[in-house]
Amino acid sequence: MEFPLPLRTAIENQVQKAGVAGLAQEAKELSRRYREESGQGKRLVATDRQALTYAAMRMPATFGAVAAALERIVSLLKESPTSLLDVGAGTGAAAWAANELWELQSVICLEREASMARLGQTLMEAGPPALQNARWIAGDLTAAGPLPAAELVTASYVLNEVLPQNRPAALSRLWEATESLLLLVEPGTPEGFGQIRAARDFLLSQGAFLLAPCPQDGACPLPAEDWCHFTCRVARSRLHRQLKEGDAPYEDEKFCYLAFCRTKGTRADARVLRHPQVESGKITLRLCTASGIRTLPVRKRDGALFKLARKVSCGDEFPLEE
Repeated sequence: MEFPLPLRTAIENQVQKAGVAGLAQEAKELSRRYREESGQGKRLVATDRQALTYAAMRMPATFGAVAAALERIVSLLKESPTSLLDVGAGTGAAAWAANELWELQSVICLEREASMARLGQTLMEAGPPALQNARWIAGDLTAAGPLPAAELVTASYVLNEVLPQNRPAALSRLWEATESLLLLVEPGTPEGFGQIRAARDFLLSQGAFLLAPCPQDGACPLPAEDWCHFTCRVARSRLHRQLKEGDAPYEDEKFCYLAFCRTKGTRADARVLRHPQVESGKITLRLCTASGIRTLPVRKRDGALFKLARKVSCGDEFPLEE
Protein backbone atom coordinates (compact mmCIF):
# COMPACT_ATOMS: atom_id res chain seq x y z
CA MET A 1 0.00 0.00 0.00
CA GLU A 2 1.42 3.36 -1.05
CA PHE A 3 1.84 6.20 1.43
CA PRO A 4 -1.13 8.50 0.67
CA LEU A 5 -0.19 11.44 -1.54
CA PRO A 6 -2.41 13.92 0.39
CA LEU A 7 -0.62 12.94 3.61
CA ARG A 8 2.84 13.21 2.04
CA THR A 9 1.96 16.63 0.64
CA ALA A 10 0.56 17.80 3.99
CA ILE A 11 3.78 16.78 5.80
CA GLU A 12 5.96 18.52 3.22
CA ASN A 13 3.84 21.68 3.49
CA GLN A 14 4.32 21.72 7.26
CA VAL A 15 8.07 21.21 6.86
CA GLN A 16 8.26 24.12 4.41
CA LYS A 17 6.48 26.34 6.90
CA ALA A 18 8.82 25.33 9.72
CA GLY A 19 11.99 25.38 7.62
CA VAL A 20 14.08 22.35 6.67
CA ALA A 21 17.29 23.72 8.23
CA GLY A 22 18.27 21.73 11.29
CA LEU A 23 15.70 18.95 10.81
CA ALA A 24 18.38 16.42 9.80
CA GLN A 25 20.17 16.93 13.12
CA GLU A 26 16.81 16.75 14.92
CA ALA A 27 16.18 13.47 13.10
CA LYS A 28 19.49 12.02 14.34
CA GLU A 29 18.69 12.97 17.92
CA LEU A 30 15.18 11.57 17.65
CA SER A 31 16.52 8.28 16.28
CA ARG A 32 18.99 8.08 19.14
CA ARG A 33 16.27 8.62 21.74
CA TYR A 34 14.01 5.95 20.26
CA ARG A 35 16.95 3.55 20.00
CA GLU A 36 18.33 4.10 23.51
CA GLU A 37 15.39 5.25 25.64
CA SER A 38 12.35 3.27 24.45
CA GLY A 39 10.77 1.06 27.08
CA GLN A 40 11.77 3.35 29.94
CA GLY A 41 8.54 5.33 30.14
CA LYS A 42 10.28 8.52 29.00
CA ARG A 43 8.78 11.24 26.81
CA LEU A 44 10.52 10.83 23.46
CA VAL A 45 8.73 13.63 21.56
CA ALA A 46 7.81 16.82 23.40
CA THR A 47 8.07 19.83 21.05
CA ASP A 48 6.26 20.78 17.84
CA ARG A 49 9.53 20.58 15.89
CA GLN A 50 10.25 17.10 17.24
CA ALA A 51 6.73 16.01 16.27
CA LEU A 52 7.21 17.33 12.75
CA THR A 53 10.57 15.58 12.45
CA TYR A 54 8.94 12.36 13.66
CA ALA A 55 6.15 12.65 11.09
CA ALA A 56 8.55 13.28 8.22
CA MET A 57 10.99 10.56 9.27
CA ARG A 58 8.90 7.81 10.86
CA MET A 59 5.30 8.20 9.71
CA PRO A 60 5.86 6.45 6.32
CA ALA A 61 7.38 3.39 8.03
CA THR A 62 4.68 3.22 10.71
CA PHE A 63 1.99 3.57 8.05
CA GLY A 64 3.68 0.84 6.00
CA ALA A 65 3.93 -1.63 8.88
CA VAL A 66 0.33 -1.14 10.03
CA ALA A 67 -0.94 -1.31 6.44
CA ALA A 68 1.03 -4.51 5.76
CA ALA A 69 -0.38 -6.13 8.91
CA LEU A 70 -3.95 -5.09 8.11
CA GLU A 71 -3.67 -6.29 4.51
CA ARG A 72 -2.80 -9.76 5.81
CA ILE A 73 -5.93 -9.71 8.00
CA VAL A 74 -8.56 -8.45 5.53
CA SER A 75 -9.31 -11.83 3.95
CA LEU A 76 -9.75 -13.42 7.40
CA LEU A 77 -12.44 -11.00 8.62
CA LYS A 78 -16.15 -11.74 8.34
CA GLU A 79 -17.10 -8.05 8.50
CA SER A 80 -15.20 -4.82 7.91
CA PRO A 81 -14.78 -2.51 10.92
CA THR A 82 -16.40 0.91 10.73
CA SER A 83 -15.02 2.47 13.93
CA LEU A 84 -11.41 2.86 15.04
CA LEU A 85 -9.64 3.65 18.30
CA ASP A 86 -5.95 4.32 17.70
CA VAL A 87 -4.10 4.26 21.02
CA GLY A 88 -0.76 6.04 21.17
CA ALA A 89 -1.76 7.52 17.84
CA GLY A 90 1.32 9.70 17.40
CA THR A 91 0.59 11.76 14.30
CA GLY A 92 -2.12 9.36 13.06
CA ALA A 93 -0.33 6.89 10.76
CA ALA A 94 -2.43 3.87 11.81
CA ALA A 95 -5.71 5.73 11.23
CA TRP A 96 -4.59 6.69 7.72
CA ALA A 97 -3.64 3.05 7.02
CA ALA A 98 -6.94 1.64 8.31
CA ASN A 99 -8.97 4.15 6.35
CA GLU A 100 -7.15 3.20 3.14
CA LEU A 101 -8.59 -0.33 3.53
CA TRP A 102 -12.01 0.39 4.97
CA GLU A 103 -14.45 3.28 4.82
CA LEU A 104 -14.37 4.18 8.49
CA GLN A 105 -17.26 6.13 9.94
CA SER A 106 -15.75 6.98 13.31
CA VAL A 107 -12.11 7.58 14.32
CA ILE A 108 -10.79 8.29 17.82
CA CYS A 109 -7.09 8.96 18.39
CA LEU A 110 -5.64 8.76 21.90
CA GLU A 111 -2.26 10.49 22.29
CA ARG A 112 -0.45 11.74 25.39
CA GLU A 113 1.89 14.21 23.64
CA ALA A 114 0.09 17.44 22.75
CA SER A 115 2.61 18.28 20.02
CA MET A 116 1.96 14.98 18.24
CA ALA A 117 -1.81 15.37 18.53
CA ARG A 118 -1.76 18.93 17.19
CA LEU A 119 0.23 17.88 14.15
CA GLY A 120 -1.87 14.76 13.63
CA GLN A 121 -5.05 16.82 13.59
CA THR A 122 -3.52 19.27 11.12
CA LEU A 123 -2.41 16.48 8.78
CA MET A 124 -5.84 14.84 8.89
CA GLU A 125 -7.39 18.01 7.50
CA ALA A 126 -5.98 16.79 4.16
CA GLY A 127 -7.64 13.39 4.49
CA PRO A 128 -11.09 11.93 3.79
CA PRO A 129 -14.12 12.86 5.98
CA ALA A 130 -13.55 10.15 8.60
CA LEU A 131 -10.08 11.55 9.33
CA GLN A 132 -11.11 15.19 9.07
CA ASN A 133 -13.75 14.49 11.73
CA ALA A 134 -11.50 12.33 13.93
CA ARG A 135 -11.76 12.96 17.67
CA TRP A 136 -8.41 13.42 19.38
CA ILE A 137 -8.22 12.68 23.11
CA ALA A 138 -5.33 13.51 25.42
CA GLY A 139 -4.50 10.39 27.38
CA ASP A 140 -1.99 7.73 28.31
CA LEU A 141 -2.46 4.00 27.87
CA THR A 142 -1.11 3.40 31.38
CA ALA A 143 -3.69 5.68 33.04
CA ALA A 144 -6.63 4.26 34.99
CA GLY A 145 -10.14 3.97 33.64
CA PRO A 146 -11.71 2.53 30.49
CA LEU A 147 -10.84 3.55 26.95
CA PRO A 148 -13.50 4.49 24.37
CA ALA A 149 -14.79 1.36 22.65
CA ALA A 150 -14.40 0.71 18.92
CA GLU A 151 -14.73 -2.20 16.51
CA LEU A 152 -11.05 -1.90 15.58
CA VAL A 153 -8.43 -0.95 18.19
CA THR A 154 -4.84 -0.35 17.12
CA ALA A 155 -1.70 0.15 19.19
CA SER A 156 1.39 0.49 17.00
CA TYR A 157 4.88 0.96 18.43
CA VAL A 158 3.29 1.64 21.81
CA LEU A 159 4.14 -1.28 24.10
CA ASN A 160 7.86 -0.51 23.76
CA GLU A 161 7.17 2.87 25.43
CA VAL A 162 5.38 1.26 28.39
CA LEU A 163 7.32 0.08 31.42
CA PRO A 164 7.32 -3.75 31.61
CA GLN A 165 5.40 -3.84 34.90
CA ASN A 166 2.63 -1.73 33.36
CA ARG A 167 2.11 -3.76 30.19
CA PRO A 168 -0.45 -6.30 31.50
CA ALA A 169 -2.76 -3.50 32.68
CA ALA A 170 -2.23 -1.64 29.39
CA LEU A 171 -3.12 -4.75 27.39
CA SER A 172 -6.24 -5.26 29.52
CA ARG A 173 -7.41 -1.73 28.72
CA LEU A 174 -6.85 -2.29 25.02
CA TRP A 175 -8.75 -5.58 25.02
CA GLU A 176 -11.65 -4.19 27.05
CA ALA A 177 -12.05 -1.40 24.48
CA THR A 178 -12.07 -3.87 21.56
CA GLU A 179 -15.48 -4.71 20.13
CA SER A 180 -14.18 -6.85 17.28
CA LEU A 181 -10.47 -6.64 16.31
CA LEU A 182 -7.31 -5.64 18.19
CA LEU A 183 -4.08 -5.03 16.28
CA LEU A 184 -0.69 -4.74 17.99
CA VAL A 185 2.41 -3.73 16.01
CA GLU A 186 5.94 -3.51 17.38
CA PRO A 187 9.47 -3.21 15.95
CA GLY A 188 10.77 -6.35 14.21
CA THR A 189 13.61 -6.79 16.67
CA PRO A 190 14.24 -9.46 19.32
CA GLU A 191 13.06 -6.94 21.94
CA GLY A 192 9.93 -6.04 19.96
CA PHE A 193 9.10 -9.70 19.43
CA GLY A 194 9.63 -10.36 23.13
CA GLN A 195 6.92 -7.80 23.90
CA ILE A 196 4.64 -9.29 21.24
CA ARG A 197 5.22 -12.81 22.54
CA ALA A 198 4.37 -11.77 26.10
CA ALA A 199 1.27 -9.92 24.84
CA ARG A 200 0.23 -13.06 22.98
CA ASP A 201 0.40 -15.20 26.11
CA PHE A 202 -1.43 -12.61 28.21
CA LEU A 203 -4.30 -11.93 25.81
CA LEU A 204 -4.87 -15.62 25.14
CA SER A 205 -5.17 -16.08 28.91
CA GLN A 206 -7.88 -13.38 28.87
CA GLY A 207 -9.98 -15.30 26.35
CA ALA A 208 -8.97 -13.43 23.19
CA PHE A 209 -9.03 -15.37 19.90
CA LEU A 210 -5.81 -15.10 17.92
CA LEU A 211 -6.48 -14.35 14.25
CA ALA A 212 -3.03 -13.66 12.78
CA PRO A 213 -0.25 -14.24 12.08
CA CYS A 214 -0.11 -17.45 14.13
CA PRO A 215 -1.96 -20.51 12.74
CA GLN A 216 -2.64 -21.83 16.28
CA ASP A 217 -3.22 -20.79 19.90
CA GLY A 218 -0.64 -22.98 21.57
CA ALA A 219 2.73 -21.89 22.86
CA CYS A 220 4.83 -20.09 20.26
CA PRO A 221 6.97 -22.83 18.63
CA LEU A 222 9.96 -20.59 17.99
CA PRO A 223 13.00 -21.22 20.18
CA ALA A 224 13.89 -18.52 22.70
CA GLU A 225 16.81 -17.21 20.63
CA ASP A 226 14.69 -16.76 17.49
CA TRP A 227 12.06 -14.16 16.69
CA CYS A 228 9.19 -13.78 14.24
CA HIS A 229 9.16 -10.61 12.15
CA PHE A 230 8.01 -9.34 8.79
CA THR A 231 9.16 -6.67 6.34
CA CYS A 232 7.48 -3.97 4.30
CA ARG A 233 9.21 -1.81 1.72
CA VAL A 234 8.78 1.95 2.23
CA ALA A 235 9.39 4.41 -0.60
CA ARG A 236 11.51 7.39 0.42
CA SER A 237 10.54 10.87 -0.70
CA ARG A 238 13.21 13.51 -1.35
CA LEU A 239 12.53 14.94 2.12
CA HIS A 240 12.77 11.48 3.67
CA ARG A 241 16.16 10.91 2.03
CA GLN A 242 17.36 14.29 3.28
CA LEU A 243 16.46 13.49 6.88
CA LYS A 244 17.95 10.01 6.68
CA GLU A 245 21.01 11.38 4.87
CA GLY A 246 20.86 8.52 2.38
CA ASP A 247 20.42 8.07 -1.36
CA ALA A 248 18.43 4.82 -1.41
CA PRO A 249 14.94 5.32 -2.87
CA TYR A 250 13.41 2.96 -0.31
CA GLU A 251 13.94 1.37 3.09
CA ASP A 252 12.73 -1.91 4.57
CA GLU A 253 10.77 -1.66 7.82
CA LYS A 254 10.88 -4.78 9.99
CA PHE A 255 7.90 -5.28 12.29
CA CYS A 256 6.04 -7.82 14.43
CA TYR A 257 2.28 -7.91 14.79
CA LEU A 258 -0.65 -9.72 16.38
CA ALA A 259 -4.36 -9.54 15.58
CA PHE A 260 -6.97 -10.73 18.09
CA CYS A 261 -10.74 -11.12 17.62
CA ARG A 262 -13.73 -11.34 19.95
CA THR A 263 -15.02 -14.39 18.06
CA LYS A 264 -13.10 -17.27 16.60
CA GLY A 265 -12.38 -16.78 12.92
CA THR A 266 -10.68 -18.41 9.96
CA ARG A 267 -6.91 -18.58 10.11
CA ALA A 268 -4.13 -19.37 7.69
CA ASP A 269 -3.09 -23.01 7.28
CA ALA A 270 0.49 -21.83 7.53
CA ARG A 271 2.43 -18.58 7.51
CA VAL A 272 5.76 -18.08 5.73
CA LEU A 273 8.64 -17.35 8.11
CA ARG A 274 11.76 -15.79 6.60
CA HIS A 275 12.33 -15.20 2.92
CA PRO A 276 11.91 -18.28 0.69
CA GLN A 277 15.13 -19.97 -0.42
CA VAL A 278 15.05 -20.12 -4.20
CA GLU A 279 17.09 -22.66 -6.17
CA SER A 280 16.80 -24.01 -9.69
CA GLY A 281 13.51 -25.93 -9.83
CA LYS A 282 13.06 -25.78 -6.05
CA ILE A 283 11.81 -23.30 -3.45
CA THR A 284 12.22 -24.06 0.24
CA LEU A 285 9.76 -22.47 2.64
CA ARG A 286 10.04 -22.20 6.40
CA LEU A 287 6.48 -22.27 7.68
CA CYS A 288 4.72 -21.76 10.98
CA THR A 289 1.87 -24.29 11.11
CA ALA A 290 -0.68 -25.54 13.62
CA SER A 291 1.69 -28.40 14.43
CA GLY A 292 4.82 -26.28 14.76
CA ILE A 293 7.65 -25.04 12.55
CA ARG A 294 7.97 -26.93 9.27
CA THR A 295 10.43 -26.77 6.39
CA LEU A 296 8.64 -27.40 3.11
CA PRO A 297 10.52 -28.00 -0.18
CA VAL A 298 8.31 -27.14 -3.16
CA ARG A 299 9.52 -28.42 -6.54
CA LYS A 300 8.66 -27.51 -10.09
CA ARG A 301 6.80 -30.78 -10.54
CA ASP A 302 4.36 -29.65 -7.84
CA GLY A 303 2.72 -27.45 -10.47
CA ALA A 304 0.30 -24.87 -9.02
CA LEU A 305 1.90 -25.09 -5.58
CA PHE A 306 5.27 -24.22 -7.09
CA LYS A 307 3.79 -21.24 -8.93
CA LEU A 308 2.30 -20.04 -5.65
CA ALA A 309 5.60 -20.54 -3.81
CA ARG A 310 7.31 -18.32 -6.40
CA LYS A 311 4.98 -15.45 -5.45
CA VAL A 312 4.94 -15.62 -1.66
CA SER A 313 7.19 -13.67 0.66
CA CYS A 314 7.82 -13.52 4.38
CA GLY A 315 4.54 -13.19 6.29
CA ASP A 316 2.23 -14.49 3.58
CA GLU A 317 -0.29 -17.31 4.02
CA PHE A 318 0.47 -20.66 2.42
CA PRO A 319 -1.90 -23.61 1.95
CA LEU A 320 -0.97 -27.02 3.26
CA GLU A 321 -1.98 -30.19 1.47
CA GLU A 322 -3.70 -32.81 3.58
